[in-house]
Amino acid sequence: MSAESQVLQLSNAGVYRAILIGGLAAGVLDITAAFLNSGLRGRSPMWVLQSISSGLLGGASFNGGLITAALGVALHFFIAFVACAVYVALSLKFSVLAQRVIVCGVVYGIAVYLFMYGVVLPLTFNRSFFQPLSAVVISLLIHISCVGLPIAVVTGWYLKSNDQP
Repeated sequence: MSAESQVLQLSNAGVYRAILIGGLAAGVLDITAAFLNSGLRGRSPMWVLQSISSGLLGGASFNGGLITAALGVALHFFIAFVACAVYVALSLKFSVLAQRVIVCGVVYGIAVYLFMYGVVLPLTFNRSFFQPLSAVVISLLIHISCVGLPIAVVTGWYLKSNDQP
């Protein structure tokens, strides 16, 4: 095996690990925050997971028991892995994303929030999600601390440790 192919394998391993660990971290932290935030309003973790799957199934999701809750888990982690993969791909193009993880993580958390609450959710549920202000602030803080920062920190760790540009 040539030295060039060994470096390529190491860099690919770092990229894949960044996506795997970053996606898992963001997924676990974000769903935990959603459980806590919804729990304070009297909603169960089952409701949270079924509300995620309702994006595909509509109101029938809330009558589907564990099956629709499991679908909610799968969709949630799929979104977390995609968000992480996008950040990793951008980091390979723009090295500042892997070098300035705090600032870039905060900005990425805000960007993910704006995309989810400004594009995905309104298209899915045909309503605005930018109200009330208290919910916006809480959701922004969750996306910054539980999505953007973990993805950026993990990406920075794995890309720097594998000498990525």
